[in-house]
Amino acid sequence: MENYHIAVLDIGKTNKKILIFDQDLKLVDEKFTRIPEIIKDGVEFDDVDALKSWILDALSHFSGQYDIKVIATSGHGATYSLVDDDANNVVPQVAYTTDPGKEFHQQFYEKCGDPVDLQRSTATPNFNLLINPAKGICFSQQLFPDEFSKVKHLLLYAQLFGFWLTGESCADPTYVGNHTYLWDFENNKWSDVVDRLNIRHLLPKSFKNPWDSLGSIKPEIAERTGLSKDTIVTVGIHDSNASLLPYIISKNEPFLLNSTGTWCVIMNEKEEVKFEKDELGKVVFYNMNAFWKPIKTAIFLGGMEFEHYAGILRKIHGRADFPVFNQKLVQQIVNDNSLFILPSVARGIGQFPDSLPRIVEHGKVFELEQIETGEAIPEFFDDYEKALAVLNLSLAIQTKVSFDRADMTQGMNVFTEGGFSRNDSYNTLMTSFYPESNFYLTDLKEASAFGAAITAKAALEQVDVLSLGSLFSIDQRPVPKNELSGLENYYHKFISLI
Repeated sequence: MENYHIAVLDIGKTNKKILIFDQDLKLVDEKFTRIPEIIKDGVEFDDVDALKSWILDALSHFSGQYDIKVIATSGHGATYSLVDDDANNVVPQVAYTTDPGKEFHQQFYEKCGDPVDLQRSTATPNFNLLINPAKGICFSQQLFPDEFSKVKHLLLYAQLFGFWLTGESCADPTYVGNHTYLWDFENNKWSDVVDRLNIRHLLPKSFKNPWDSLGSIKPEIAERTGLSKDTIVTVGIHDSNASLLPYIISKNEPFLLNSTGTWCVIMNEKEEVKFEKDELGKVVFYNMNAFWKPIKTAIFLGGMEFEHYAGILRKIHGRADFPVFNQKLVQQIVNDNSLFILPSVARGIGQFPDSLPRIVEHGKVFELEQIETGEAIPEFFDDYEKALAVLNLSLAIQTKVSFDRADMTQGMNVFTEGGFSRNDSYNTLMTSFYPESNFYLTDLKEASAFGAAITAKAALEQVDVLSLGSLFSIDQRPVPKNELSGLENYYHKFISLI
């Protein structure tokens, strides 16, 4: 096939990007913007109209420079759109960061079922805010009853853009199986929640793979952007699963992906959905990957936790550097077994939803609010490197709990990508917990967009997506193994304090 280019709409919660890849999956150009939420009466809304306008302008810019033959979308999760036949929002798009209040959550479970039973059947945990799309839909029904009655289509987020660009609708596995409460994993069909919310008639009637073509862009889109009317659009893919796709098609051995950022997302492909007793009620769930296989997933706000405490330490010390792993210092902290930073800064979320953020120093407890106001500060916070070492121990333990709940086994390879791949102390600590496993730091640029570009190439060239794994390699740097005596004792003390 002659040379061509791929346009990827990479719609993150914070950053909205359009990235241009060539036919060899090399990134050649990009544009990005940030579009703030609209806040009205305490409810946050995604500004979809502003986003669509920006996308059209950006595609117009790129169409004059590149021979774009295919468009793919990677979109953030927990988001859906309630639209008319022309893909215009009939109901304003409520952002998942909206807090509907405790009473709403109670009403939702009274209507849709017990949260633990729903976790078993839909592989979905109880999130705060509106991070479960079914909750967001229910909230929209309550907030906009008249507008909701006029909705023609309920589309999960990546598929909104496909419908807008082509006029064709469908659903894909990576979105229906992404903590929505809408998918019955055991029976592989829409769940009973769909009927309890009375939305079955609004959902797409067909399911497609992320690398399938929805069709060509509508004439008015071609005219507005300057793109060829033959430009095809793929089904779209959830961003975490887009990041996972390159690993799935290029790695032959079992592995665990530790994708780190504001959220740390730990993913492990499994053959079936199965929860242990102590996982029910926790933020442990299953996504569905692009191949309709369950991905056991555990998440926590590790990046937020790190930045919050690092920000406090920066104010105290006027330092923002991240020291390399200090074996002697960390071993001393572990041996002493009396300094702990306990989760969670974001309360009610993560692997310890009932834990209040606090510091324990030689048995004395400091609440986070006391530290933030300067009312009381632990003595070890006077030592910048020691405090960061204790913080990294906390993050490593939270990661270990997440690994174990995602069914990590000794000997399994681990790939860490994102912000924590640059945290030497954290990565060294993780090897100490799993001495039989090999840890690798990866540097896959724009991972979610790259995964979406793979789906675009498969769609345009009509090739098996698995065959594309040979076209690229993921740079990986091994983490030197390390041993810390007494680490298990420190871990158990940490857990007992929680």
